[in-house]
Amino acid sequence: MELTRTEIMPGVWLNHLRSDKFKTACLSLTLLTQLKRETAAMNALIPYVLRRGTTRLPDMEAISARLDELYGTAIEPVVRRIGEIQCLGFYASLPEGDFLPGGQNVLTDAAALMGQFLLSPATRGGLLLPQYVDSEREKMLEVIRSRINEKRGYSVLRCMEEMCCCEDYAAGRFGSEAECEAIRYQKLTKQYRNLLQTCPVEIFYCGRAGEKEVVSAMRDALMTMPRAEIDYEIGTDVRMNALEEQPRFVEEALDVTQGKLVIGFRLGECMEDPDLPSLYVFNCVFGSGTNSKLFMNVREKLQLCYYASSVMDTHKGLLLVASGIEFDKREAAQEEIFAQLEAIRRGEISDEELHAARSGVASDLRSVLDSQGDLEGFYLSQILDGSDCSPLELAELAENVTKEDVVRIANSVECDLIYFLRGEEADAEDEEDTDGEA
Repeated sequence: MELTRTEIMPGVWLNHLRSDKFKTACLSLTLLTQLKRETAAMNALIPYVLRRGTTRLPDMEAISARLDELYGTAIEPVVRRIGEIQCLGFYASLPEGDFLPGGQNVLTDAAALMGQFLLSPATRGGLLLPQYVDSEREKMLEVIRSRINEKRGYSVLRCMEEMCCCEDYAAGRFGSEAECEAIRYQKLTKQYRNLLQTCPVEIFYCGRAGEKEVVSAMRDALMTMPRAEIDYEIGTDVRMNALEEQPRFVEEALDVTQGKLVIGFRLGECMEDPDLPSLYVFNCVFGSGTNSKLFMNVREKLQLCYYASSVMDTHKGLLLVASGIEFDKREAAQEEIFAQLEAIRRGEISDEELHAARSGVASDLRSVLDSQGDLEGFYLSQILDGSDCSPLELAELAENVTKEDVVRIANSVECDLIYFLRGEEADAEDEEDTDGEA
């Protein structure tokens, strides 16, 4: 599968991947804009409101009937954050004509419907319908508020918010609860029209249709799209060093029975010229997977935690280690996590560890080819990074990463913030101890 890239309109690019591997085709349309605290919630809400109705299909019932006519085609709103770029739009999955009665091709109709969602929403007096805006705003507020219910993800989110408190990255893909609550249909309409005119647009197609056919379908679907001066000055500010000389420490208390320790690192100077395969392999050696040092030592051997793993954001240059622990094991777990990083810095990586990490990364990259959704996400990330490597090319590079490459990454990493979520009963115990002393 070879990706071709064509500008079909000013600032609108089609990324075409020809493949006979799947029984469905995927088609996505993504508007790119700079992530900002004051607009993140509004931007995130827009595709959900647009998906509620169009001038021709004014409600969900009419939309559902039209999708049924297209043999179960699905078109859903999508909101992502890639580094400090907010990505919003639609993702469609549509059946291939080879598997439909008479070989019917639904690509043109699906593209047209996606264009209607984007360009011809249901309005009154030129404004987005207030009932749709209010309804989708409340749903988004529920999503934002419910993040606290899943403590593992919530603790990682809080670590990122605190670590990047001076950066727009902390806004997240849906923005803040306060900004979301303040959204009204008049202001949202203005923001929607501004995005249409100024956002670069990335279209991705993976399926059996030729490039010319997809170009024709998307040009027809977007022919009425208003375009002004395109804002190409979007990107991610990568902070190389920690905010302060010593790692900051943030502790919070909630009604939990298991502590959550999250340690946030900056990837450091290696982000001046990121070597993605080496970064992936380093992360796999350190904490990603069941053969990593964090899993084998901190969890299995020393039993200091229920889980311990690391994740990276290579766009922003962040590394986060998340672990679930008993409240009184925080310092011991923290020390051992740092000890495992120091071991890598000293080059204490066995041949078996390096081989397992390289093989695991290469396997994960090759598995991207088995999912159209993964392919879409992979190539969108590559485009925003200015890279043209395929998953297979990155997999081959990963298999040739050396121990020295991994050590170099480890020595670039710098701790920025330590976040600890503990139980509220600890406060009560402290108060009892104080009362006893009195």
